[in-house]
Amino acid sequence: MPDIRHTPQAPTRTQTLAAGGRIEPHRHDEHQIVYAGSGVLAVTTDAGTWFAPGTRAIWVPAGCVHAHRAHGHLDLHTLGLPARVNPLGLEAPTVLTVGPLLRELLLAATRGPYDDRPESRRLRAVLLDQLRASPQQPLQLPTPTDPRLKAVCGLLYDDPADARPLAALGRASGAGERTLSRLFRRELGMTFPQWRTQLRLYHALRMLAEGDPVTAVAHRCGWSSTSAFIDVFRRAFGCTPGEHSRR
Repeated sequence: MPDIRHTPQAPTRTQTLAAGGRIEPHRHDEHQIVYAGSGVLAVTTDAGTWFAPGTRAIWVPAGCVHAHRAHGHLDLHTLGLPARVNPLGLEAPTVLTVGPLLRELLLAATRGPYDDRPESRRLRAVLLDQLRASPQQPLQLPTPTDPRLKAVCGLLYDDPADARPLAALGRASGAGERTLSRLFRRELGMTFPQWRTQLRLYHALRMLAEGDPVTAVAHRCGWSSTSAFIDVFRRAFGCTPGEHSRR
């Protein structure tokens, strides 16, 4: 990532980004929680892309170079935490579940810069308690480095509805199925079917944020039926695609 901006303090604030808006690569000396009050947020590092709708937030550790991308109109809430404050002991970007209480705490805590009033300290203490109880979610698209793996991932990124099995994709990219399976586990930390599901969910969130109908999203992302898409989406995000769009 070129032209990396260094901002020692991670800002606590609320800002809006238009659909397709970006915040270029930067890093902080503090931890940061980023949350999309509306729209879908993508946070990208050299290691991959983490994505979150309104039921999820993303933890960005101190020193991590990252960039933001808005899908749909984005109300971006960012909360800075001192490097010594790490309630979950996380050393890498991580997607966290946001329940109703944690959502309201994040909205309240990011209305303006943090101050040291007693009520602000109490609010932040409750927020940290909620973070400690927040389940982590594997909503990430790791970035491949092996050229053979990059070729296969590129084919599916361009067309998430491509239903070819790994063996057929391997023939198109000049690699064997066993080699690719091994590379998916070694480089990306997941199986090929797991990675393809993550990719399809990411594309689905982007399309929903742009206002595409649920049935069209299911078809364009490669699910066999709308009901199959709704089931996978609900298990990943805790709500149906329709409920997500209404939020």
